[in-house]
Amino acid sequence: MFTGIVEELGEVTAITPVGDSPGEAARITIHAPTVTSDLAHGDSVAVEGVCVTVTDISGASFSADVMKETLDRSHLGALQPGTPVNLERAAHVSARIGGHIVQGHVDGIGHIIERTPGTEWESVRIALPAHLSRYVVEKGSIAVDGISLTVAALDADSFTVGLIPTTLDRTTLGRKEPGAALNLEVDVLAKYVERLIGDRSQVAS
Repeated sequence: MFTGIVEELGEVTAITPVGDSPGEAARITIHAPTVTSDLAHGDSVAVEGVCVTVTDISGASFSADVMKETLDRSHLGALQPGTPVNLERAAHVSARIGGHIVQGHVDGIGHIIERTPGTEWESVRIALPAHLSRYVVEKGSIAVDGISLTVAALDADSFTVGLIPTTLDRTTLGRKEPGAALNLEVDVLAKYVERLIGDRSQVAS
């Protein structure tokens, strides 16, 4: 489990195809001095909001294998050496949850529609896939590339978030331009509520 509070901006240093077929899997290596300071083989790390398992640690870098399912459902397959990535180690049970409960399971891919600079904050409007819109509510939480954000405004096919200077400076959202792909994970509590209500309605009928 993660909290959506980015710890470090790492840098992709290598992407190596794995398997016999193109796009079947890939091994991603990331330079991350802070995250690797206490990382161990088998630990979980959120990379751009995607939960991956550490398969190797070498100095200040770690590697993780990413399967086809993950490559298909996220934008990790488009990463290139030199690309900065948001990183967060798995939360300790005793840790403060500064954001919200984030699983690292991407629900869909959105993209930046527009950015509106302000004096201190910046508003970013993001396209919302139709199948996810029912899980997003104004003032609710959503993870964007692994960053826990509050939905400031919402319409049928997009939502808007406000980015404070810290988020702009310490995450990839400060660098991404309109059109850039984003990994989206909706609040898992909304999905559980939908499932419970659906099961109850079927029993009642």
